Amino acid sequence: MPLDAICLGAVTEELNHVLAGCRVEKVYQPDRDEIVLQTRGQGGARRLLVSTAAGAPRVHFIDVARENPAAPPMFCMLLRKHVQGAKIAAVVQPAVERMLTIELDTTDEMGVACKKHLICELMGKHSNVILCGEDNRIIDAMRRVDGDLSGKRQVLPGLFYRLPPAQEKHDPFALSGVGLSASLQSADGEMGLDRYLLSQLLGFSPLLCRELSYRATGDTAKPVGKLTAEEQLRLAQVFEDLKSYLTEKRWKPFLLTKTEDHAVFDFSFLPITQYEGLMTVSQEQSFSDLLAAFFEKKGKAERMARRSADLHKAVVNARDRLARKLAAQQKELDATQNREQYKRLGDLITANLYQLEKGMNKAVVVDYYDEACPEVEVALDVRLTPQQNAQKYFKLYNKAKTAEEVLTQQLAQGRADLDYLESVLVALGEAESERDLAQLREELTQAGVLSSKQARNKKQRVKPVAAKPFHYRSSDGFDIFAGKNNLQNDLLTLKTAFKSDIWFHTQKIHGSHVILVADGREPTDRAMTEAAMIAAYHSKARQSSLVPVDYTPVRQVKKPAGAKPGMVIYHVYQTAYVTPDEAAVERLRIE
Repeated sequence: MPLDAICLGAVTEELNHVLAGCRVEKVYQPDRDEIVLQTRGQGGARRLLVSTAAGAPRVHFIDVARENPAAPPMFCMLLRKHVQGAKIAAVVQPAVERMLTIELDTTDEMGVACKKHLICELMGKHSNVILCGEDNRIIDAMRRVDGDLSGKRQVLPGLFYRLPPAQEKHDPFALSGVGLSASLQSADGEMGLDRYLLSQLLGFSPLLCRELSYRATGDTAKPVGKLTAEEQLRLAQVFEDLKSYLTEKRWKPFLLTKTEDHAVFDFSFLPITQYEGLMTVSQEQSFSDLLAAFFEKKGKAERMARRSADLHKAVVNARDRLARKLAAQQKELDATQNREQYKRLGDLITANLYQLEKGMNKAVVVDYYDEACPEVEVALDVRLTPQQNAQKYFKLYNKAKTAEEVLTQQLAQGRADLDYLESVLVALGEAESERDLAQLREELTQAGVLSSKQARNKKQRVKPVAAKPFHYRSSDGFDIFAGKNNLQNDLLTLKTAFKSDIWFHTQKIHGSHVILVADGREPTDRAMTEAAMIAAYHSKARQSSLVPVDYTPVRQVKKPAGAKPGMVIYHVYQTAYVTPDEAAVERLRIE
């Protein structure tokens, strides 16, 4: 769900409690729609994330530092000039709006004390971060809005800042429960109660409106016209109870996860009852932890998908082009299977040369290849002699025979290349940082999928050698490593691992090479199971159950000469069947 104004009020209260009095030590802009303020106060150093991503605008603390670009964007440089070193006076939310303001005490260019305001508008695709001076003039914004983009409100340096256009809804804190209940009389009777509440109450999300409807009527979308007098009274009481809950600041961070697969589903500031047994409601430590749990993993995947879009497009285009080529070659190969017919016709012409002459367009001859010796008709080229016609058929036979040999080799190589490209697509999904993408870019350049010019044109370049494989530790203390791409797979299996370590890989499924480091010990059954689960998790079968995973000592794994990166062979192995469990795998991870 989007972060609504009511929930944002709870987030603002929490941020103000922590940040008031802190100083902004550093400013980063790791992505085009993210700002990170590193602050320090009596509670220590904290990182505040402000995201204006259209699908996930939010403000909360993060624990792990973001990876920053080599050259900071212009807006980041401007924030460093005006905000870095400033003291945070307060974090406030204007009225019931999806926005908050970070009030800053700082100095101007002359060293004179002044105030500045960092305004975070969290309104879906219209989200923005705007820096204003003490006179409320805009210094700059993450997204400048001129008259061509919006005729209602421009956001440009030098203009006075104005609040977003007000919505024609009621302030929930200025409306009584009785007034809300009475307004139902003029509503469309066919409209669901949740939709009506959403159209009337400022700052309420669809989830909150459905919850109010459910608590009042037992139905999340009961038509307004079918509400009984008792349900209308209950709606008024439920609304008053919610206002008291909010004004007394009794809000708590609740995360909703699907009971079936434990996937995060939604979040709120009060216990949600409308889903009954379908959702599990758990309370987090703080609203920052809540927002991080809900948004961070999905947001990280979206950021990496955006950064790897050019690589993904190049690999997909190469894969599709190769697949079309293989289909055409297979069609040619199938056509060569009739080559014996050419040899047969050439022999029949040769056997009947005595009765054939140049200029004939066909010949009727006895087919002595058939036990019944029937007469068959053979097409001839009138421009050729009988001997030349026979040679023509023999040439077609030899050409088809040679084509079969060449096409068989080309198809085998093409299928290996296609298999390699599929493995790269899996590796792209495993990438977690720009370093990982840089290493993949290097690998694709070596493989000829990317030209060296394409690799050089990328603005953000990080040495691929800095990328590291996934590192896990089993419950009983065995180190486990998993490659993020084919270069790392080769390095792990062929260079780093000892011959006595155990190698894991999903059977006939693209995935990472996983190494269980034995370190002179006998691996336990638990460590082996967890390593197999990690191999299944880092594969194309991540969402499957009972995934077959082959395992064998590293000494049994060989790389054929000239094979693509990540391609190995092994003949002695055993197979385990495991079901990947994301939560279990993440618990084993070593950052």
